[in-house]
Amino acid sequence: MLFRPFSRRRPDTTDKRRGKRAVACAGVLLASATTLISIGALHSAPAEAAVASTTPATTPTTHTPSPAPVQPHAKPRVTSAVLSLDGTGREPTVHGDDTPYDTASIVKVDILATVLLQAQDAGRTLTPQEVTRAEAMIRHSDNDSATALWQQIGQAPGLEAANKRLGMATTKGGPGLLWGLTQTTARDQIRLLRAVFDTGSTALNEDSREYIRTLMTRIEDDQAWGVSAATKSGWALKNGWLQRTATRLWDVNSIGQITVDGHRYLVAVLSNGSPSMKEGITLVEGEARSAVHSSATR
Repeated sequence: MLFRPFSRRRPDTTDKRRGKRAVACAGVLLASATTLISIGALHSAPAEAAVASTTPATTPTTHTPSPAPVQPHAKPRVTSAVLSLDGTGREPTVHGDDTPYDTASIVKVDILATVLLQAQDAGRTLTPQEVTRAEAMIRHSDNDSATALWQQIGQAPGLEAANKRLGMATTKGGPGLLWGLTQTTARDQIRLLRAVFDTGSTALNEDSREYIRTLMTRIEDDQAWGVSAATKSGWALKNGWLQRTATRLWDVNSIGQITVDGHRYLVAVLSNGSPSMKEGITLVEGEARSAVHSSATR
């Protein structure tokens, strides 16, 4: 399967990425179980998209609910899973309760894997339009592109059919067009990452795997936080963030592969209940460092 080539570049250093987090925080999304509304971004590219609204993002909404008051909240919840690709085992070490979380935009990797599987089944390469949407969805986290591909794959049923072939057991697609409310676990996200980054047999062919890996190394600079905080060298990742309307609290997630001292690790960190996106990022990055350090010293 052939795709439009991408020129490789080294990821920015951690300090440079941290200096750009303030730009990433400009895109705020309010979401609820029934409707999720984009309220704007300050970056020239679409801001990190956690969910799709029930209408395209370019269509004006007829009713915008007033923001719910901030409610008292419990301590934020976080779960991580780490797998060393250089070890002999293929089950990750999980830290925290491995219960379901909203995916927000990390589901976009799963959506792209499904698009590629369906194209493989049809014996074809991606169309130019699919390539354009895939690049926008992963590199720039564009919502409209994700919504178009979500509809193309058959929404939740299409995603779940592909996930069975990828070995994923606990990920459930979001209702209707609300792909950002897909539910997943840290362990299941490692299964997805294995299908992309690990060696051995997988439903995705090598061209498809390489295409996803390439896009995940070319994330917008202001979105390159997350599991990358655990390394000073190579990374490939996708992040997601989402503010819930009812509580005004944040879901913040990060998945990817990192390289530490020449060793490769798959890392998934899922969280919810943070009072702000900035605090959610801090929580996720701290958990990533701790979990990877724990695996590296075993």
